[in-house]
Amino acid sequence: MDKRREYVAIIGGGPAGLMAAHRLAEAGYAVQLFEAQATVGRKFLVAGHGGFNLSNAEDSRRFASRYGAEESRFRSLLSHFSPADLRAWAAGLGIETFVGTSGRIFPVAAHKPADLLRAWLNRLRELGVQLHTRHRWLGFAGATGLRLRNEASGEEIMLEPAATVLALGGASWAKTGSDGAWVPLLQEIGVPVAPFAPANCGAEVEWSVFFKEKVGRAPLKNIGLRVNNGPEVRGEIMLTDYGVEGTPVYALTPQVRQALHSGRPATLFLNLKPDLPAPALLAKLQQRRSGASLPDFLRKALSLAPPVPTLLRELAPDVAAWQPEALAALLMAVPLPVVALRPLDEAISTAGGIPFAAVDEHLMLRQRPGTFVAGEMLDWEAPTGGYLLQGCFSTGAWVARGVARRLR
Repeated sequence: MDKRREYVAIIGGGPAGLMAAHRLAEAGYAVQLFEAQATVGRKFLVAGHGGFNLSNAEDSRRFASRYGAEESRFRSLLSHFSPADLRAWAAGLGIETFVGTSGRIFPVAAHKPADLLRAWLNRLRELGVQLHTRHRWLGFAGATGLRLRNEASGEEIMLEPAATVLALGGASWAKTGSDGAWVPLLQEIGVPVAPFAPANCGAEVEWSVFFKEKVGRAPLKNIGLRVNNGPEVRGEIMLTDYGVEGTPVYALTPQVRQALHSGRPATLFLNLKPDLPAPALLAKLQQRRSGASLPDFLRKALSLAPPVPTLLRELAPDVAAWQPEALAALLMAVPLPVVALRPLDEAISTAGGIPFAAVDEHLMLRQRPGTFVAGEMLDWEAPTGGYLLQGCFSTGAWVARGVARRLR
C-alpha cells in the first residue's frame, strides 16, 4: 500500500462502503478500502440467503415514507441514487434484475448474492480500488489521520488520507463484523451516538409449554397485524417457540419498541380474516350448529386450519363456548401480548447510531471535517422489502458526491 499518494480511505466493506468506493473510483479518485473481516460484504451475503431483495419498485414518494422521521432526507438521497439507478448499476455489472409481484426488485434466478459481489469486486479492482482485508480501524490520529491494525501481522498503521468515509454498519449480526465497536471511537471526539435498538426483528410472547410443544414453528398466511390501535400491516407471520416473526412483525418493530420503552402494553392484534368484512364473518359464524367442534367448523367455514384453534385456546381457553359476536371480534383482533423484542444481535437491522444532526448535508461529521459517514452507522431505520439495502446504497453514493465536492 502506497501511503504517500493522496487517496480517499474507506473504512468498512459493506454495501455503503463499497458503493462509495465505486462512485469515487469512477470519478477518478484513488481509493483505499479497509475491512476488519477476512472478506468484504459478509452481512450483504447473509442477508441474501433469505431472498436476494435489492430494492423496491414502488413510487418515490411512498418509498421515501418508509424511512419514517427521515423521509424528507431520504427523498433527496433516493433522487440521487434511486431504485432505477440501482438496477442500472447492477446491469452494468452483468446482473439483470426483475420486479416481483410484490414490487420487490430481485436479480434474475441465475444470479446469487455471491455472483453480484464477485462481479462488483472485479469492477472495483478494474477501477483501481485497493482492498485491504483484516485491517481493523482503531480510531483517529490528529486532525486528519487514522490508526489501523493489520490483524494478520499485528502491525499498527498510521494513515493520512485526503478524506475518510466511515461505513462500519450498525450493531446486529456481530459475526459479520457489524458489531457497533466503533461507537466509543466516535464518542471520544464528541460525536453523539444514539443507543442501538433492535429493528426488523421478532417479538417475544410468553407461550405456555403446551403451546410450544403443540405448535412449534407454524406459518399464518394472509393475515393483518397492528400494534394497539395503529394501522394494519398485511402479510405472513411465523409462530415460533419464543413468539412471532415475519415481515408484518418487522414492519411494526418501531411501534412495539416505542410502547415497550414507554412502559405501555405492547399488544399485537392479529386479524385472521382481513379480506372478510365484519358482517360477512359474523354471518358465517352464526351458521355453526350446536355440538359442532370449533376446530372443524373454523376449517370448513373459514379455512382456518391448525394451528389457529390451538392459538385461540392459548389466549382464550373457553373460546369454544363463545357466542358468534364475541368470536368474530376475536378472529379480527387476536391479542398477542408482547413482552420484549428479540436480542439486538438477532435483529436484521438496528435503530440508533449517529444522528443526522451530527453531520452536514453531505453526511460529513461536524466534529471532524473531511470524515463522512454512510450506511447503518447513521440513525435511520426502514422495513425489509428492499428499503434497507437501497438506503445503504443511496447513502454510499451520496457520500461519494460529498467527498468529491470537498476534494475539488
